[in-house]
Amino acid sequence: MADSVNHEEALVKAFIPAHRQERFLEIIAKPKKRAKLLTELSHFKALNPQFMVAIPSNQRSPLALAKILRAKGAGATCYVMSENRQLDGREMDLDAALKETVGGQMGTLISCVPGRLGYFEDEDGRCILERVR
Repeated sequence: MADSVNHEEALVKAFIPAHRQERFLEIIAKPKKRAKLLTELSHFKALNPQFMVAIPSNQRSPLALAKILRAKGAGATCYVMSENRQLDGREMDLDAALKETVGGQMGTLISCVPGRLGYFEDEDGRCILERVR
C-alpha cells in the first residue's frame, strides 16, 4: 500500500494545480472520498494543463504510447488509479495497463515515473502527463 500512496501523492503534487493539491491529498487518504474521486475521473478537469502533452493522432495505440512513454523514462511497470475497478490501485506491466486502458474511455491515471511521467485518459480525451525537471 505504501507504493500506491507514494504514486498517488506524487500524481497529485506533480499534476494538480498547487491551490487544489491539499484537498486532493485529503481525498486520496480517505477510502470513501477516494472512491467518489474515482467516479469523477470520467470527466476529470483538475489536471494542470501546463503538464498535459498532446498525443499525435497516429500514435494513440497502446503499443505506440508505450514506446513514447519508455522513450521518456517509463519502466516495465506502472501504477494505475482508475474508475475501472479491475485496474484501480494495481501495479501492472505498462503494456498490459495501456492495453486495458487505451480507448476504454474510463477515467484512468497511469503513473510511470512517480511525480514526473504518466498517462491520462477519460471520456473526453487522452494525454501524456510530463514534468521535466
